[in-house]
Amino acid sequence: MIVEYIRYAAEDAEALIAAYAQARPWLDASPHCLAYEVTRCTEEPQSIIVRIEWDSEEGHLQGFRKSAAFGPFLQAVRPFIGQIQEMRHYALTSVAARKPA
Repeated sequence: MIVEYIRYAAEDAEALIAAYAQARPWLDASPHCLAYEVTRCTEEPQSIIVRIEWDSEEGHLQGFRKSAAFGPFLQAVRPFIGQIQEMRHYALTSVAARKPA
C-alpha cells in the first residue's frame, strides 16, 4: 500500500470539499483506491489535506490514471490544481497504531 497526500491552500475550501464529494464515486469505482479522506485544518481553514490510500504507486499512476474513471475525477477537481502545494506518495513505516474508537 502507498499513501498519496495532496496539500491545498484553498481559495474556497467549501468548493474544494464539494468537488471531492462530487469526485468520490470515481475513487470508489477504482479497485486501486483502498480509502480516502479530505481533512480541513482547524487553525487555518483554507488548508486542506486529501489522503488517498492506493494499492500501490503503480496502481495509482498506471491503473487509476489510465482508467475511464480518471477523466471524470479530474474534471471535478481540475479547478483546484493550481492551489496544490504538495502532491506526493508516501510509504508506511513500521511506526503506526490505530486505537479502536
